[in-house]
Amino acid sequence: MDVTGYHHRRLVEYHRGMLDRTEIARRIAETSVLHGTFTLRSGRTSTYYIDKYRFSTQPDILHALGALFAEIIPSTTTLLAGAELGGIPLVTTASMASGLPCLFIRNAKKDYGTAKMHEGNVGEEDRVVILEDVATTGGQVIEAARTIEELGARIDMIIATIDRQEGARESIEGAGYEFRSLFEVGDLGVNL
Repeated sequence: MDVTGYHHRRLVEYHRGMLDRTEIARRIAETSVLHGTFTLRSGRTSTYYIDKYRFSTQPDILHALGALFAEIIPSTTTLLAGAELGGIPLVTTASMASGLPCLFIRNAKKDYGTAKMHEGNVGEEDRVVILEDVATTGGQVIEAARTIEELGARIDMIIATIDRQEGARESIEGAGYEFRSLFEVGDLGVNL
């Protein structure tokens, strides 16, 4: 079967009854953007916080995000990856939308069973797209990319759901990876 034809057919089927891009941004903003004083993973303080679990647990948003991810995944990609915990629902919905298999990257190597840093199959022939929830500095997703490269695969691209525009793009591209985002904070009504 022609992979490109299969990929396109899956996208068309997946889009039926889908939220459009503006509606997705509105739904993410209404469910996930919190205002106040928050300490981010980077240690910085912010007057807003994007609670990724509030949008990644909503089926209508996840369904629509899967299709958006699938639209920009390069045709050369053979595998999708997401880091625990926030990247797992995203990579799962994108896998269902695109028909591509996925890989789950652990934050720490498990010390039982197979004792692997990942779940799923990955090989030297794989070209991987990593999906991220909210990109702030890019540190965690760069670590995930390096973990995948240690397994012999190549990273095609890193795609974030939301770029907070606080240095992630510069860090990720500076590390040698192509970076895209579905939304920037301004799309969610957050003024920087």
